[in-house]
Amino acid sequence: MPIKTITCSLAATLCAALVSAPAFAQGTDEDEQTQTRGPATAGPDGPPSDARGGPPPGVIPGDIVFDDTWITLGVGAGLVPSYSGSDDYVVFPLPLIVGRVGGVGISPNGPGLNLDLLSQPPADGPPGPDTDTPSFSFGPSFRFRNDRADQIEDEVVLAAGELDTAFEVGVNGGVTFPSVLNRLDRLSLSTSVRWDILGAHDGMLVEPSIGYFTPVGRGSALQLSLGAQFVDDSFADYYYSVSADQSVASGLAEFTADGGLNSLGLTAIGTVDLDGNLTNGGWNVYGIGGYSRLVGDAADTPFTSVRGSANQFFGGIGVGYTF
Repeated sequence: MPIKTITCSLAATLCAALVSAPAFAQGTDEDEQTQTRGPATAGPDGPPSDARGGPPPGVIPGDIVFDDTWITLGVGAGLVPSYSGSDDYVVFPLPLIVGRVGGVGISPNGPGLNLDLLSQPPADGPPGPDTDTPSFSFGPSFRFRNDRADQIEDEVVLAAGELDTAFEVGVNGGVTFPSVLNRLDRLSLSTSVRWDILGAHDGMLVEPSIGYFTPVGRGSALQLSLGAQFVDDSFADYYYSVSADQSVASGLAEFTADGGLNSLGLTAIGTVDLDGNLTNGGWNVYGIGGYSRLVGDAADTPFTSVRGSANQFFGGIGVGYTF
């Protein structure tokens, strides 16, 4: 898995955790009301409310940051393979932007963005029958890919030549199911499809994933993500084939790569809010770790089998601010 692909995985996983936070805010707000309010009466059009009217005692109006417009900005650093299949590791920055502006959801996609045109604001009131239904996401996806375009640590691989940067454009969509194992968790299924438009690999890739989010107390959360990557022949040939000229320059054996299943990976991220409340914004710290396994010709190419490893590990840590 290349640097930028891993960066995408780290950022996307963190994004999923943060995007799930509005639903978490909705649920924890109900918990706080239950613990602090006095006698309640059922209103004709909604859940019970304080008999005296207004917010229940102890609940500060407006203390939940996730509304129609919110943004999280972050910066961190990760340790990742220097190219797809490398066993050399380099430090790489992990910037982050995620949020909702003008009714459009924004999430990171490596050096690029996913936009969700179906993004919905948090529902009013505590979770109930109307808020426990699946939600959908769909929108354009953009990202740069500069695998083996720089930071090649292996001199033999470097001798084979650097590659051009690709710019991939496509779509990303998915569905999220709330309250799977507990009242506040989320299970998400999504797929991204993109094509290179700069004439680098000139190919297509498909990236399905499954994500699971759950809060761990009021001030922390855990996100797990399992993903796969499928590529076409053009993508595989560009990044994993060894041409006759590359063979002469590097000493590696010639190799012709075909498309198919390219990698499988698992990522875990923990997020901790520094004031103990994920729902009110402010500073948070996150840690990320993961593993991916290159398969097929991505594992068999000499760039991996001779000069690197099919086992790809990565980790990172960062700090973010939500407002």
